[in-house]
Amino acid sequence: ITVYGSEDSVAKSIRNQTNQLGLMAVNQNFTDAGLELLPFENKTKSICVLTNKSMNIPCFKAGDKRVTENLGLSALHTVFLREHNHLVTELRKLNPHWDGEKLYQESRKIVAAINQIITYRDYLPLLLGEETRKWIPLYSGYNDSVNPTVSNVFSLAFRFGHTLVQPFVSRLDDSFQPLGSFSHVPLHLTFCATWRIIMEGGIDPLIRGMVVDHAKLMKQNQLLVEELQNHLFEQTEIMGLDLAALNMQRGRDHGLPGYNAWRRFCGLSQPQNVDELSKVLGNSELAKKFMKLYGTPDNIDLWIGAIAEPFVPQGRVGPLLACIIGTQFRNLRDGDRFWWEKPGVFTPQQLYALRKILLSTVICDNTRIKKIPRDVFKINSYPENFVDCHEIDKLDLSPWKDEPESSTKGTQLFEVCQK
Repeated sequence: ITVYGSEDSVAKSIRNQTNQLGLMAVNQNFTDAGLELLPFENKTKSICVLTNKSMNIPCFKAGDKRVTENLGLSALHTVFLREHNHLVTELRKLNPHWDGEKLYQESRKIVAAINQIITYRDYLPLLLGEETRKWIPLYSGYNDSVNPTVSNVFSLAFRFGHTLVQPFVSRLDDSFQPLGSFSHVPLHLTFCATWRIIMEGGIDPLIRGMVVDHAKLMKQNQLLVEELQNHLFEQTEIMGLDLAALNMQRGRDHGLPGYNAWRRFCGLSQPQNVDELSKVLGNSELAKKFMKLYGTPDNIDLWIGAIAEPFVPQGRVGPLLACIIGTQFRNLRDGDRFWWEKPGVFTPQQLYALRKILLSTVICDNTRIKKIPRDVFKINSYPENFVDCHEIDKLDLSPWKDEPESSTKGTQLFEVCQK
């Protein structure tokens, strides 16, 4: 998730401008039982108001304008907003001589590292399974010939995540029991519904629900739930939209080649007829449907063709998605001058501290949740897979303490990329 935005103007607009302490801006109208919430956008007309006109509550503002599209995303943005401000507060205690800009940049640098660690160490191996090391070998250092920008094809392929979405949003109380009438809300009634976080219990019940609920299994006979296929943004549009159709049309609008062109790019076989496609998909009925609709596998839209493939061993995507996703994440890492493991970005002591971090650490430090699984990405049952938050390693910030005369050294390198 984009905590800080991808442009300097966005990053500046979500900082706290009332003081120069390095903090992110927070909501001035509401809190989450005393904890910070994301600020509201300052538009005259906010589409979020349409989801409950009597409440008149606008959309949140964050580094990514899609922050309010679903409640889980809003919750994670909120957690990382709080983490930034928590880091600023703790680093100021350690280094009272640091100014606001130094505090902001150092905290941002740590948040970026946390996101990199969690994504590459904990999430991607579950997604890519046995193909993880094929596409993302062990880090061997910065490579200035690698282009780290996001490819057009990845922006479409990574939308495979739409197939993992359940048709309901689950919210649980502090005993991990359903939260009354708020516990099981149809997905289409939660899009852009900022008011549900503010008026229905904050982000903790949402995070508990996400931790306990498993993702929908991407199956060939049920790729996308009805809530996304016919009811997307139903409360804010004239009619419900179809996310599958949007994904495929976007691929066409951007001129992305079809299924077989990407199979070729990835060094995979290119099925030419129904029998060959049946073998690739492991499903003759599905292959026949594709051939009837598209005439040839060459013409199959990338998104639907890629999500229809059987999973790689121990993974949750097929071979084509594993290639496109793995290639992109390798490039993002190897072409990043500020990758957390690159020598000189962090000290050895700081690296040691960072390696202990888990997403559960960040959640425990920034919510009132008391029990959590160590690995929130895996399917977890309450209470057997849960531990008390005090059993989860916290980030030890002592390696960030410095002496006044060296206060400018560590940040200068990081600030270069901001200019």
